[in-house]
Amino acid sequence: MNNIELYENEFRTFQKLIFTNVGITLNNSKKVMVQSRLNKRLLHFNLDSFAAYLRVVSIDESEKINMINIITTNETYFFRETAHFDFIKEYITKHSSLRVWSAAASVGAEAYSLAMLFNDSLDEWSIFGSDINTEVIKKAKKGLYPLSWIDKIPPELKKKYCLKGVGKYSGQFLIDRILSKNIKFFTNNLLEQNTSIGSFDIIFLRNVLLYFNDETKQKVVEHTIANLKSGGYLIISLTENINSINIPNLKQIRTSIYQKD
Repeated sequence: MNNIELYENEFRTFQKLIFTNVGITLNNSKKVMVQSRLNKRLLHFNLDSFAAYLRVVSIDESEKINMINIITTNETYFFRETAHFDFIKEYITKHSSLRVWSAAASVGAEAYSLAMLFNDSLDEWSIFGSDINTEVIKKAKKGLYPLSWIDKIPPELKKKYCLKGVGKYSGQFLIDRILSKNIKFFTNNLLEQNTSIGSFDIIFLRNVLLYFNDETKQKVVEHTIANLKSGGYLIISLTENINSINIPNLKQIRTSIYQKD
């Protein structure tokens, strides 16, 4: 029962569910990943097929959210893509205040990386971090990470903002709570326009667009930059592009960095 097979018709149902709920397109190469990640849920419910699990998901909203959380959890780490943080370091030398949205925040590594830089250099700053995945947002709010992740943080920032765990927290480190007062984490669906969080100087939308088809990507970018100030910057991943969609009020100023008219 540890290796229950995910049949093609079942996988297609998961593809439709994920696309309908969060707009993410799971290509066919993700079948093994879906099977591997969801096998534990079948064991949890003592089920012998993915078809049976799909019936659970269809009637149990909390389990559907859990399923989405499991499938949409992605890799992340501190100070990912250094070119973007070099841009931020340059930007903050010319400003005293800054409002930023980490729109695909995952477990919060991106937001806390930015916070470390901001707290050292700006008079006023605030960061909003959001994700569709409710579980990663819970982890982001805790700010507690495996000690192996600390190596990506510059030594001077590591010393100032990272607290090594002891006792039951051995093997982990905690982000100093001094940063948390200026950060708000919340769940958010990028398919929906967010009118309640105001406008931002910079929006990070990294490592999420690659999961969308062009129609969904167009909608997500339009909704996101509705919260971007005129003259503000949208930053996507170095491995992504928006060349296949039409966003006339964005101009590319560097690789993966766009400015809004």
